[in-house]
Amino acid sequence: QVQLVESGGGLVQAGGSLRLSCAASGRIFSMNAMGWYRQAPGKQRELVARITSSSGTNYADSVKGRFTISRGNAKNTVYLQMNSLKPEDTAVYYCNAQGVTLTTLADFDSWGQGTQVTVSS
Repeated sequence: QVQLVESGGGLVQAGGSLRLSCAASGRIFSMNAMGWYRQAPGKQRELVARITSSSGTNYADSVKGRFTISRGNAKNTVYLQMNSLKPEDTAVYYCNAQGVTLTTLADFDSWGQGTQVTVSS
């Protein structure tokens, strides 16, 4: 099993910044991609940003130029730097990881428990 632990959510005023962190643990053979998704009340979960093992990135149009996803020096960690936050960024943010497990060489697609980000106007 692969576990993801997120941290860094909270309450911030519009225009402020937050940094989310996610660390994956478990018997991981290879990590193909890690990303952040969010789900606001009454809405579907949506991709915010994703980074591949070759450091390719993609972002939702709504966060381009404001959010930056990066991989940490520690193996299997990912960060989301969120600047110029807007009230519409308010959501539960979930970390996602996709890769191959060490024990069975099977694919995995794991999710964190979510962290609340609230942006006040």
